[in-house]
Amino acid sequence: MNGSKRFAATTLCTLAAFAAADASAQVADTWKWQGSIYAYLPDIGGTTTFPTGSGSSGTVDAAKIIDSLKFTFMGNLEATNGRWGMYTDVVYMDLGNTKSGYRDFSIGGVGIPAGTDTNVSYDLKGWAWTLAGTWRVASGPASKVDLIAGTRLFDMRQTFTYEVTGNVASIPTNVRAGSSEAKISNWDAIVGAKGRIDFGEGGKWFAPWYVDIGTGESDLTFQAMGGIGYSFKWGDVVGVWRYLDYDMKSGKKIESMTFNGPAIAAVFRW
Repeated sequence: MNGSKRFAATTLCTLAAFAAADASAQVADTWKWQGSIYAYLPDIGGTTTFPTGSGSSGTVDAAKIIDSLKFTFMGNLEATNGRWGMYTDVVYMDLGNTKSGYRDFSIGGVGIPAGTDTNVSYDLKGWAWTLAGTWRVASGPASKVDLIAGTRLFDMRQTFTYEVTGNVASIPTNVRAGSSEAKISNWDAIVGAKGRIDFGEGGKWFAPWYVDIGTGESDLTFQAMGGIGYSFKWGDVVGVWRYLDYDMKSGKKIESMTFNGPAIAAVFRW
């Protein structure tokens, strides 16, 4: 995790340095830059299998336990020069929850027996970082379309702690309580497209959209985003809905993850 954080930060700083260098050089083929900062409030879904001791495991559905967002950050940076360009996007999430009397949980494939409850604590931290090149295939007075190709890192750590209470006679002593961690750090190749459609008087209103699909260390990843925005002299204000889905290959502790929800952004151009 720490390595991926440093890698993402170094890449963003490098891109910003290139922006400053291009601005001072004033070459004929000028780069145009755009940066966005988002507030993102996703719902989380997915299934994770945690080892609980003596070869058994516990299965957790994230959507049924997470309802507390500690911190999330989403931002992207884009540069274009003629039809060519580059694009990077970062999402960081820190979520978690603690529940008492929780029963929607299984140990060794068996649900919590009647007369017992499970008190649980669940924490999720991770990055989704996209880095891609772009190629403009369509550009008109009211719309533009870019093809994208690149890679995405999905780096996620989940921690799960539980304690079974009540009538626990049917549950082996060594699995009545425990704490476990599941981690994944996957690189996947992605392809997709993005663009915007301007409308309204003076083209002040517009509809941005984005879609990609990929595979590699993950079985399949898919992302889609769309919404509406308004342009000002300094930049744009945009509201979108973003969906990110991951299905992992067989045998992974983290089997699947989804992030689905609204975001609002301020977009700056220079």
